[in-house]
Amino acid sequence: MKTILLAEDEPNLRLLVTSTLEDPKYELVSCADGREALARARESRPDLLILDWMMPGLTGIDVVRTLRAEPGFETVPVVLLTARSQEHDRAEARKAGVTHYLTKPFSPLELLDLVESITGTA
Repeated sequence: MKTILLAEDEPNLRLLVTSTLEDPKYELVSCADGREALARARESRPDLLILDWMMPGLTGIDVVRTLRAEPGFETVPVVLLTARSQEHDRAEARKAGVTHYLTKPFSPLELLDLVESITGTA
């Protein structure tokens, strides 16, 4: 079973992602802000992070930067969900350590395919 941490402050989007990834092969850890995401990542040691860019407390980018500096998080895949689609936004995300970038609105099937590809659970 793969552990996936989802951090998304928008309740409807959090529900959409949760229902999209609802499967016995995944344990989904869900939270609504960046500070909680950091704490939950440290305790659950997820195989994949799915982070919203714009969240209260800490942004998804802040969470990635912080975790990338900690042992054990250097190579954990990160999917960033965001409405920010400019190339300089993508460059900032890559520089922070984001491995996959998904712009909102996105297709739930596209997210599922990406997660299955990353986790090897297809």
